Amino acid sequence: MVQIQRTVSPIDGTVFVERPLATPAAVDRALHVASKAYESWRRVPLEQRAALCTAWVNAVTAQKDVLAVELTQQMGRPIRYSAGEINGFADRGHTMIRLATSALAPIVPPAKDGFLRSIRREPVGVVVVLAPWNYPWLTAVNAIVPALMAGNTVLLKHSDQTPLVAERLSEAALAAGIPEGVFQHIHMSHESTAGVVADSRVAYVAFTGSVEGGRAVHQAAAGRFKAVGLELGGKDPGYVRADADLDAAIDGLVDGAFFNSGQSCCGIERIYVHRDLYDRFVEGAVAMVEKYTLDDPTKQETTLGPVVRARNAAGIQAQVDDAIARGARALIDPKLFPEAGRRGLPYLAPQVLIGVDHTMTVMQEETFGPVVGIMPVSGDDEALRLMNDSRYGLTAAIYSRDIEAASALGDRLETGTVFLNRCDYLDPELAWVGVKDSGRGCTLSSVGYESLTRPKSFHFRLPPETK
Repeated sequence: MVQIQRTVSPIDGTVFVERPLATPAAVDRALHVASKAYESWRRVPLEQRAALCTAWVNAVTAQKDVLAVELTQQMGRPIRYSAGEINGFADRGHTMIRLATSALAPIVPPAKDGFLRSIRREPVGVVVVLAPWNYPWLTAVNAIVPALMAGNTVLLKHSDQTPLVAERLSEAALAAGIPEGVFQHIHMSHESTAGVVADSRVAYVAFTGSVEGGRAVHQAAAGRFKAVGLELGGKDPGYVRADADLDAAIDGLVDGAFFNSGQSCCGIERIYVHRDLYDRFVEGAVAMVEKYTLDDPTKQETTLGPVVRARNAAGIQAQVDDAIARGARALIDPKLFPEAGRRGLPYLAPQVLIGVDHTMTVMQEETFGPVVGIMPVSGDDEALRLMNDSRYGLTAAIYSRDIEAASALGDRLETGTVFLNRCDYLDPELAWVGVKDSGRGCTLSSVGYESLTRPKSFHFRLPPETK
């Protein structure tokens, strides 16, 4: 019996798309095709791979307006912002293509008389990409483009919330002339996905998602001697020093907390503000949040859409309720957002909490919703202690005019990225990496190519007549 995958739109609760899940035979065939295609794709010259990948990225971008509407319908982001993700997809894709020449170039040690020596970067084989729904275009491109550029073949399994993204990527790959089998998508159950992760034909798995999902992927790969890249959750902090530009800090951190309804692994989920600025920061943050428009995300005026599912909304609200029960104060009146909870759909009013502390779940566990807690601090030492008091470590943002002080704090922060005077942003020329429960491995930048290749050394002693 064929299993059916159903995508329920958070906009109105209707089934937006249905797809049959791959049978065991279809999964086996996809892996076989990817393995066969790898043998020829790896030998395609880098310049030709770059031309094909560039055409693929451009084929996606050419459909930006249609893809933006589909994105909104699948996961609920306001339409006014959806096209921006396609633009980001193009930027990251083109950047990783450009970086490939240097990232994949042979490493040549200093000359040694009588020898030729070099280290070459070889592709690893079949790469499986497991991509999430919250930024389905951006997270997918992080792994797919460098994997293809390095000479690997790719099998993409996207979240059941955003299956059309995977399908559009496949269509664009064919339109761009990428050979059959080099890039494929597949809709699979969790059981089938675990089987693919464990399959000996798979050389590398790139997963983006929850800590629980990452644990399942890691367990499925256990004992297989294959590399796994895990980009997991976050509880990312922001710190406003006494010397910060207050208006810039409010604008940046509020947007970092509430954009995409807070559904970002590197979104701001907790804020620490120097006592001298605390009251003014809170006042400004509340005023900014109260200006959001929570409504149907297909409307151009909407700035805050629903969260992705009803169970997600329930989990977010449970964190807020727990904090209030423990003494926190909620500063946003839900009545300002009459669409919240309409007809049982996952439209959540945004919330700013004060009187919070680290005994509360909302300041410890990932919320992944339109909620932020704000605490006053006495200075750098207290802020640093609280920022590091987390099992997560993806990004941390500092707002300050003092670059030297920010750099010193950054050295002591347990995080993959340190921001100064900005947050919630990925620069494709910088390594994207988490520590602690935020994951392991790296995507983006030239460093992102390292996990998608293996080094191979050439150590030639020259014949006497050629010395």
